[in-house]
Amino acid sequence: MPEVDARRILEAAQRLEQGRLVAFPTETVYGLGADAENPQAVAHLYAIKGRPASHPVIVHLSPETDPAYWAGHLSPVAQRLISAFWPGPLTLILPRAAHIPDVVSGGQDSIGLRCPSHPVAQMLLHAFAGLKPHGQGGVAAPSANLFGHVSPTRAAHVRREFPTLDEQALMILDGGEAEVGIESTILDVSRLESGRPPVLLRPGQIGTVQLADILGEPPASPDAGAPRASGSLKAHYAPRTPLQIQSRVALQGWLDARRGHAAARAATAHPGPEAHVPRVAIIGLGPAPGPLPPGVQWVALPADPAVYAHRLYALLRELDEAGLQQILLQELPDEALWQGVNDRITRAAAAFS
Repeated sequence: MPEVDARRILEAAQRLEQGRLVAFPTETVYGLGADAENPQAVAHLYAIKGRPASHPVIVHLSPETDPAYWAGHLSPVAQRLISAFWPGPLTLILPRAAHIPDVVSGGQDSIGLRCPSHPVAQMLLHAFAGLKPHGQGGVAAPSANLFGHVSPTRAAHVRREFPTLDEQALMILDGGEAEVGIESTILDVSRLESGRPPVLLRPGQIGTVQLADILGEPPASPDAGAPRASGSLKAHYAPRTPLQIQSRVALQGWLDARRGHAAARAATAHPGPEAHVPRVAIIGLGPAPGPLPPGVQWVALPADPAVYAHRLYALLRELDEAGLQQILLQELPDEALWQGVNDRITRAAAAFS
């Protein structure tokens, strides 16, 4: 991980205190941060991302910050979850304290809070809180990309996402590659007093099994009254290149058809230039099933959900820059450990359905 100078951390904290934006690393993805108590700064964040005003953002806190300052009520359940998973990739949806602007929650009476474990994020959040008279600074930070696009897992991704913003307009703290690679788990515990159990709004690295160990039972599925949450739209996390999910059997059939077409072209007197063959990348689990037809690239990822998640977004960005016509992605196992990754690829593919 690149070393970040303490003076640069302080400068970034000062920029946040001045109402400016700073991109910074977390263990999940890079965030685009603004002072969560400054409505104008948060509105600027929304504008830069092209994010709908009704779509809430997550407020990031340092380990020393008191979540009770931000939440109107901290239930015993919420306190157990905080003790078990913070710092870490778990966002809790809690009742929003009355003095916190509702711009961070899309106008809702709830708020999303999390405490990231990345050391650069913690240094920034600690320095920023130290500039606040009450010592309770929080940074509203959705992923540092245009709304709906693939989240960045490296500082270079952020810079390419906002090419017209120089260092003066957008300071980026480089903390190396994000370890987790997909966004945090989001759990709603804002409605416990009204009888609603904890609800899993977005799966992530922390899955239902880990949550059930603390809750005593698996979290419920989203219901009609659940709060809106970051990254929960049907279409999200999408590359620019059209993406489609296919089963292993369907991929095999597709490859066989392409091989047959290539063979028929080769058998003619005038097969035509290969430049006319569409360029397609297939993201598969393990090696390719036999030789590939012209114009097809197989990218093998391991059948390990943690490694797959870590590499997914960077790979989608690389393929976006390759001038492809299509990305085909092999269907992943329908298992609890794959829940977070399955959620992201399903939403990415939905952008093209």
